Amino acid sequence: MTKETTQQVNFRVFRFNADEDYLPYYQNYNMEVTSKEVILDILNKIRDQDSSFSYSRNCSLSSCEDCAVKINGRPTLACKESVKAMIELFGSELTIEPLSKKRAIRDMIIDKSDFLEKYDSIKPYNISNGNEYLKESNEMQELSEIDSCVTCGVCYYSCPVVEVNEDFLGPAAFVKAYYFETGVRDETHRQRIEDLHREKEGLWDCVKCYECAEVCPSGVDPIGKMTKLHNMLYKEGDATSSVATSHIANIKDSIGKHGILAQLGSLSNLSATMKMYKKGKTAKPWSVPASGNLDEIQKLIESSSTSKF
Repeated sequence: MTKETTQQVNFRVFRFNADEDYLPYYQNYNMEVTSKEVILDILNKIRDQDSSFSYSRNCSLSSCEDCAVKINGRPTLACKESVKAMIELFGSELTIEPLSKKRAIRDMIIDKSDFLEKYDSIKPYNISNGNEYLKESNEMQELSEIDSCVTCGVCYYSCPVVEVNEDFLGPAAFVKAYYFETGVRDETHRQRIEDLHREKEGLWDCVKCYECAEVCPSGVDPIGKMTKLHNMLYKEGDATSSVATSHIANIKDSIGKHGILAQLGSLSNLSATMKMYKKGKTAKPWSVPASGNLDEIQKLIESSSTSKF
């Protein structure tokens, strides 16, 4: 049995009441914590010391979304995150903040209406005629993984695209869309798949930073599901021309011609291309080296390509 230890920790806590405060501020709470406590225990202790402190909690079993917060900028579920692990990672001063400071209503409580509205917009429910269908066991395993999503919003409020593009649907909505797109019972396939690639809102605005996969407390791997949706759009011929699709087409073209991924500049923007060349970020378009296994690589591309773009 692991011996329980104690340690003195300073918690720097975000405070804001939209009804009273003009600007947010931080308040320090210095307390002794044990090695077996989770962040939610700390929130409870702070509330015991200061009745004005507000936060959300419900199941305390990582099965709901209520207690999601950020610890030193790292999104997590308070009921799941070990205080000891956070101390080992960040030291003895921990900053506790809401998932989104600009959406804060009162302390750790935020307005999630933007997240919920986008989530609802992809019709996250099954629409069918009631017929029964069979699924393969491997398909059911993947759907069961998605079922572990608790719609906590951690991936959404960690997404850098959401921060700069208020129209972007976000990882959680795409994961749910994938769930129904792979389900044989759903009959809204065409409408939903068309909605997924709308400009500014859809999949093509994802920057592939993998942040959603890093922070997901349920291990759903949103970026993996979004990649499969990309492939689905290609296979069904719904991947309309855009900067994103052109980028992917250029990657395929480069590997097909040279057997390597050559970071080529654009001849239409010669100034930028020359700067890339001087920095060693691009090859000379007229002297890109070819792989010694070019024939084999080209055969692999031809045999594996399922989409035309």
